[in-house]
Amino acid sequence: MDLILRHANLPDGRRDHDIGIAAGRIQAVAPALPAGAAQEIDVRGRLVSPPFVDAHFHLDSALTLGQPRLNRSGTLLEGIALWGELKPELTQAAIRERALAYCDLAVAQGLLAIRSHVDVCDDRLLAVDALLEVKRDVAPYLDLQLVAFPQDGLLRSATAQRNLVRALDRGVDVVGGIPHFERTMADGAESVRILCELAAERGLLVDMHCDESDDPHSRHVESLAAQAHRLGLHGRVTGSHLTSMHSMDNYYVSKLIPLMAESGVAAVANPLINITLQGRHDSYPKRRGMTRVPELLAAGVNVAFGQDCVMDPWYSFGSADLLEVAHMGVHVAQMTSQDAIRQAFDAVTVNAARILHLDGYGLDVGCRADLVVLQAADPFEAIRLKAARLFVLRGGKVIAHSEPRNSVLALAGRPQRIGPEFAPGSIA
Repeated sequence: MDLILRHANLPDGRRDHDIGIAAGRIQAVAPALPAGAAQEIDVRGRLVSPPFVDAHFHLDSALTLGQPRLNRSGTLLEGIALWGELKPELTQAAIRERALAYCDLAVAQGLLAIRSHVDVCDDRLLAVDALLEVKRDVAPYLDLQLVAFPQDGLLRSATAQRNLVRALDRGVDVVGGIPHFERTMADGAESVRILCELAAERGLLVDMHCDESDDPHSRHVESLAAQAHRLGLHGRVTGSHLTSMHSMDNYYVSKLIPLMAESGVAAVANPLINITLQGRHDSYPKRRGMTRVPELLAAGVNVAFGQDCVMDPWYSFGSADLLEVAHMGVHVAQMTSQDAIRQAFDAVTVNAARILHLDGYGLDVGCRADLVVLQAADPFEAIRLKAARLFVLRGGKVIAHSEPRNSVLALAGRPQRIGPEFAPGSIA
């Protein structure tokens, strides 16, 4: 072995296991592996997980907060308008610099795979070229998957369809869309048909911003599921946001969710952004806006959580911390049972990896040795504490590390040093 991680807890509940690594792959997972590795790290009962995966992000707009000004209304539409004002001022070098800075932060947070939507409605395709360059630069340590995203609408923007095809020809991985931003419901449905047929022809995945609205009549995910089923795209299509489902009639949803499950359409909720942008036209009570995560999971739909935005026209906060995303998801969706909390951890790890079709992801023998050691005993504690990432490994090599979070107390009769963990071990 090149490396053995000793005394690890695993997300599925196994405790005190060793993980043996050689040639960049996991070779063994078992208690008390025989000695003989070039290097050993005793993780002392902490959680070892496959890396975090962000199934929905916008790397081209990340870290642009305040350019050209702040979003005063806090709405999705003002954010889109601000991005439209900023686009003419963008440069390829600036996009690349910000994207690389964000990827550095992501690695430090144990986030080693990102699906980023990239706007193709700028005829110059500056963002496309910049992020394709970034994808090549970060490939040794981070998987970056790009979605051709017609931010201004495939049919609403005169050159969007041509630019989207140009972006795919240059090497963008996934077909994107935004049907609810087209001028009419009919145009939205037509855009879904066009884009799904394009993906089927090219053998590509699909990920559409879909029904990011409080309008319960925004039902383009139905068209997306129907097209996925018609074209045989089962397991290759994702509907992102789906916030209108929060406001839909329950009878209609009772038909919609089984259709999504039958068509193999996955869902990505973005808890931080959905709770911030949605419900802006409500007085009280205010809708949460996030899609029906527990109900989708119960029906067998694969659901992931995404960061979506960090310091951009839509969201002023964010830190590439997928545990913060899961923490908000638990609260917004009221996923407070122990099983549901584990599902929230899966939503930023294994579920998201399935949506990206990541090869070799996981903790099974033969998987890539991409791992994160967390200052927590189990997924519950990791989400509760938004735990520190003590070690981040790529291909069995440590590429980031940090000291445990501890505080020194000066209190008579109390411990001198205290960590964030309240008590060792998991909660049954």
